[in-house]
Amino acid sequence: MKYAVYGLVALLLIIHQDFWFWDDKTLLFGFMPIGLFYHACISLAAAATWYLATIFCWPEELIYETPSEVAEKTGGDA
Repeated sequence: MKYAVYGLVALLLIIHQDFWFWDDKTLLFGFMPIGLFYHACISLAAAATWYLATIFCWPEELIYETPSEVAEKTGGDA
């Protein structure tokens, strides 16, 4: 799944560079330019990708550490 998340990030980088809606004057829902709607959808897709990245790509050793465990490892106070 980690590689799927990496692929989604690469896909978002590519499709974010839209040039096909620059000169399109189409309005969606009667008020929203299609380019703005496209970028709103890209933002939602980026949020979903970031969620997947935190679920599947976050290092395991960072998930279960409590402040007291970190203090014990570093010798500092929690």
